[in-house]
Amino acid sequence: MNLIDIYIQEVTRRLPEKNREDIALELRSTIQDMLPDDYREEDVKTVLEKLGSPVTLASGYRDRPMHLIGPRYFDVYVTLLKMILPIAAVISFISVIAAYFIDYNGQEAVLNVALDVMGVGIWRMIEVGIQTFFWFTLVFAVIERTDKENGNQPLTASLKKWTPDDLKNIAYIPKKKAISKIEVFGDLMWTAIWATLYFYANQLVGVYKGGDGRLEFVIPVINHDVLLGYWPIVVIVIGCEIALALYKLIRGQWTKRMAIWNTALQMIVTIVFIVIIINPNLMSQEFITFMADLFTITTNQFIVWIVSGGIFFFMAGAAFNIYDGFRKARIH
Repeated sequence: MNLIDIYIQEVTRRLPEKNREDIALELRSTIQDMLPDDYREEDVKTVLEKLGSPVTLASGYRDRPMHLIGPRYFDVYVTLLKMILPIAAVISFISVIAAYFIDYNGQEAVLNVALDVMGVGIWRMIEVGIQTFFWFTLVFAVIERTDKENGNQPLTASLKKWTPDDLKNIAYIPKKKAISKIEVFGDLMWTAIWATLYFYANQLVGVYKGGDGRLEFVIPVINHDVLLGYWPIVVIVIGCEIALALYKLIRGQWTKRMAIWNTALQMIVTIVFIVIIINPNLMSQEFITFMADLFTITTNQFIVWIVSGGIFFFMAGAAFNIYDGFRKARIH
């Protein structure tokens, strides 16, 4: 039964989302009709062998042919392209950020620089994506045309002919348990954002005032020297978050062990956040006075609001992440 589930998964994941459920039901019914009453694993393999590679079967359900590269290499091509494009885009965006901060001379508001980085970074990601797509497609086109054994039978990721035994090397992952590459990319992007805010807090986090069509940084929120006093433990947290994100990418699904690691990380991050935010010298006195006057409250009331509110929302977010991790790990 597990081979049947994995086979159906391998077929439907290559189809449009709106058609997957109906085709899955149809395909399952077809397989059951082809099997004897008391079937064994060998019977299942025989039926799946008759149905053929999931790639070939999926192409028959699609409303457009796979002619970009050809059926023999198309699935390998798409799989590798989905892995390489995001990596190339992230590297190009990070290079833009690094170049801007290396050349930053402190004369322009960092928020304005950040907006420029976003614009240039997005354009650079698009440019690198187009170039990567072009050269990657060209390479596969050359490979296909120089392959002396070229045929219509699709190859697997190991560049061999598909057999039902290949299904044993693929884990059956329920949709709600799976970890998408977008989720991993989001985790890494969030780590990069808050790490940048931490190390450049004196230039990024503060009160801005508009003038001449530009924003001017006038009051910093954080005493930067106090914040940087915690940098060793913050670097460790950054490393742990990156390691967990890469672990998610490798595993591709939530497991009990991953949920435990996620819990440990959330607890460490929460403790570090609380230790930092309760430091009485963390926020600049100028910012505290400005905000207290703005809301017509005392400075002590404002500090209590910020500290208690920050701790509450941070703990609530950590608790939800821990619960969500174990919830997904329990899905079968």
